[in-house]
Amino acid sequence: MVHMLMWTVDLGSAAVLTALEVAALTAFWFAEGLKQWAAGGARPPGATARFFLVLTVGPLGLVAVGYGFYRADLPVACGSQALLAAALLLLPALGGGTECARWIARHTSRSCPVRGRVRRRGRTTRGSGK
Repeated sequence: MVHMLMWTVDLGSAAVLTALEVAALTAFWFAEGLKQWAAGGARPPGATARFFLVLTVGPLGLVAVGYGFYRADLPVACGSQALLAAALLLLPALGGGTECARWIARHTSRSCPVRGRVRRRGRTTRGSGK
């Protein structure tokens, strides 16, 4: 009976925390999109810093929570936190962090193919004739 209760707590906490974390991330992206919409499509001040903060502090918090679940002998909840942390770290590579990837490309590489097509204030940055 106790073993079944532990599995129920393990699965329940994994499901609830995963749902809450996904909801928080969705709310963050919605709020950032709303700020960009309110600014007329321009990037609001501090957007890149907030994005980097989510991509660095977020996974660290998930790993800390996962370690707590590990210490509490809740392997499913620990695994779900580890998977979410990995997904958040890989978000730019998975396509969710295109703005971050564009920013990195603009500031690190002169020959990046994305660099010439990034739109700013209604026109492209170089070479398109608009």
